[in-house]
Amino acid sequence: MAVGIGIENGGQYNGKMTPFVVFSCMMAAMGGVLFGYDIGISGGVTSMESFLKKFFPEVDRKMKEDKDISNYCKFDSQLLTSFTSSLYLAGLVASFFASSMTKSLGRRPSILFSGVVFIAGAALGGAAMNVYMLILGRVLLGVGVGFANQAVPLYLSEMAPSNYRGAINNGFQFSVGIGALAANLINFGTQKIKSGNGWRISLALAAFPASILTLGALFLPETPNSLIQRGNTHQLVDEMLQRIRGTPNVQSELADLIKASEIAKSIDNPFKNIMRRKYRPQLVMAIAIPFFQQVTGINVIAFYAPVLFRTIGLGESASLFSAIMTGAVGLVTTFISMLVVDKLGRRVLFIAGGLQMFVSQVIVGGLLAALLGDHGAVSKGYGYLLLVLICVYVAGFGWSWGPLGWLVPSEIFPLEIRSAGQSITVATSFVFTFIIAQTFLTMLCHLKAGIFFFFGGWVVVMTVFVYYFLPETKNLPIEKVERVWREHWFWKRIVGEDEEERKVGDFHSSL
Repeated sequence: MAVGIGIENGGQYNGKMTPFVVFSCMMAAMGGVLFGYDIGISGGVTSMESFLKKFFPEVDRKMKEDKDISNYCKFDSQLLTSFTSSLYLAGLVASFFASSMTKSLGRRPSILFSGVVFIAGAALGGAAMNVYMLILGRVLLGVGVGFANQAVPLYLSEMAPSNYRGAINNGFQFSVGIGALAANLINFGTQKIKSGNGWRISLALAAFPASILTLGALFLPETPNSLIQRGNTHQLVDEMLQRIRGTPNVQSELADLIKASEIAKSIDNPFKNIMRRKYRPQLVMAIAIPFFQQVTGINVIAFYAPVLFRTIGLGESASLFSAIMTGAVGLVTTFISMLVVDKLGRRVLFIAGGLQMFVSQVIVGGLLAALLGDHGAVSKGYGYLLLVLICVYVAGFGWSWGPLGWLVPSEIFPLEIRSAGQSITVATSFVFTFIIAQTFLTMLCHLKAGIFFFFGGWVVVMTVFVYYFLPETKNLPIEKVERVWREHWFWKRIVGEDEEERKVGDFHSSL
């Protein structure tokens, strides 16, 4: 996949992977670093004793003094989970405002706004004097993440040449992994600060990647798709296409963009329009894929890895170091996914990753049920075995549902419903992220080791769903992806009746 290799086959557009596109997408993908950093940092600070003493003293007392409480229930606190989950509730609300802003003002302003708000949230969290300041800071971070998760995947999919769209878009999840790993490393270091204020540094340092994103967004080009959607001249769009594709021969792609834009302008309410039967497959995927991504159980690891490792008997430092290991595994496997997704396709990675996650979850659940119990402890040897198995699980997620959960929804929507569709995807993700973040510690307390069987069951369901209902989209230009639904064994029955309507529209547009 060398920079500069031409692309022209299979109905694809002319062009190559230019350094301009690489730089723009690297900068935009910093939005993923924000999301990943926040996921990793929240799980780490909630396992720090100094943080628990200041804001959640009841949890600290239960962990140290209550010998009768189950291993699985030591961290069960609604206030503690509110600290983690408040971000996702704020992100849910923000994603709907982000949809309008992304459509009317462009992808770039949404990315810029996300960085500014994230900086404010990081400052408030680092300076928090009480739990209310702490949660307000989390809410601001949630608004930033909501705008970033709306705009960045769209930006990456629209900027990338079709042959490299999977790899470029998977860069978002790769950036999430970088952010999470950086957060785990920082937590591991700040936990050792003797003053007990290490958690402040952890929370405040979220402003660093947000500052890079904010400054970078000032220089990002807007995507051609967004330019033409917002009424810019065809000449301006043509010049931008030539610049990002590295070739003057962009007439085919420009013609498809003009056609998609004319259809989009005829749509007054994209949220109402997406409910039409012709968009039923995209709507189902916009809800099903982010839902399934959350019920893989990955957030059990992402939010609460240090807490979970302390539950099975590892100490505070060992728990944070274990979270670093799982973060590194996720990062490496997401990079592997970037290399192979446009060769092997989306379906192969979804199915293989699902099988890998299921097997590892069942074994982890079985070992915990047999070894830990309510008041026992796992030996060091078994503790490290469990860590290895959890790494196997994280690897399965890292090259399947992690990156593909963002890639596939961002590439399946026609331009006229793209912002609305991405908004539904992000909102669904936040809804179920919030629910799992808010309920996981209680579920862990009641289901105990069965929590892994619960999520393992969902992994089976989602793998079967992908096998039967998700068509392959690799290497298709983004404005031509919709044709896969008309050729799919199931979805063609749903969208088939709109085929005549589409042909009539094509005929009129050609006149």
